[in-house]
Amino acid sequence: MSIIEVKVAQRVCEADGICSYELVRTDGQALPPFDAGAHIDVHLAGNLIRQYSLCNAPGETHRYQIGVLRDTDSRGGSQAMHDHVDTGSVLQISEPKNHFPLVEAQRTVLLAGGIGVTPILAMAEALAAKGARFELHYSARSPEKAAFKERLASCGFAAQVRFHYDSGDAAQKLDLSTLLAQPEQGTHVYVCGPQGFIDYVMNTAKAQGWPAAQLHVEYFSAAAVDTSGDGPFDVKLASSGQTFTIPAGKTVIKILEEQGVVIPYSCEEGVCGTCLTRVIEGVPDHRDMYLTEEEQAANDQFTPCCSRAKTPVLVLDL
Repeated sequence: MSIIEVKVAQRVCEADGICSYELVRTDGQALPPFDAGAHIDVHLAGNLIRQYSLCNAPGETHRYQIGVLRDTDSRGGSQAMHDHVDTGSVLQISEPKNHFPLVEAQRTVLLAGGIGVTPILAMAEALAAKGARFELHYSARSPEKAAFKERLASCGFAAQVRFHYDSGDAAQKLDLSTLLAQPEQGTHVYVCGPQGFIDYVMNTAKAQGWPAAQLHVEYFSAAAVDTSGDGPFDVKLASSGQTFTIPAGKTVIKILEEQGVVIPYSCEEGVCGTCLTRVIEGVPDHRDMYLTEEEQAANDQFTPCCSRAKTPVLVLDL
């Protein structure tokens, strides 16, 4: 996939700790088109590559817009964006990728938590453009921490947007038990945000009997995993028969990279799916947030950036 050079046409403070960045090509050409839910890889100093959802209206090719939360617990990407990327900065980005696409539905419920509003914004724009039935519920800790408020309040679909804050009157807080009280055939639910918010939505929906096929989720980061019981295992390359031992504390990606076997990767957390690799033999210990439960159960692919093995050997289609 080709790399595109862009410059930051405008950086705007959208909320407490959240900035948006408008990106345009340095050569003045149009950017590749994208669908709602898409993200781009942004290449940063120190060989960092981070994924950010596109939050402008799909169909726009003169610019991309992303929103970035300064996260004190991040692995450096958000701090690099906030500290070193400003109006006029030049960046390298990927073409858009989409692991969170909209499907045709009679009705769509969009649920955003905090910075998770970014892909949800693009979805709302796309649904509004074709006159689809939808509603958007945006939850944040407080009004000061809710990005893109003015944009949502003045847009053509403002009547379909509801704001919910942890602070303030209890009546305006998100009541998921009521919102998702009954599974509705033809209604699809999309959720993006912090892990706790996603868990709240998904657990509530499943408890109310919503089918998994009608629930769509995108994670920004992986949940913490207990690695205290990790032990070594081997990976075997089907093409050459080479076998490498993966010790505790090291990932398959890193060991193979040290041996000159390069698998494309990006997030290193099992969120983006870039490194997805086919498994021919053996049972993976899935630790990703990308594959569905059904896909994990098939045990025919895994994310070598974070997942390990339940069997002594994994034979990989490499």
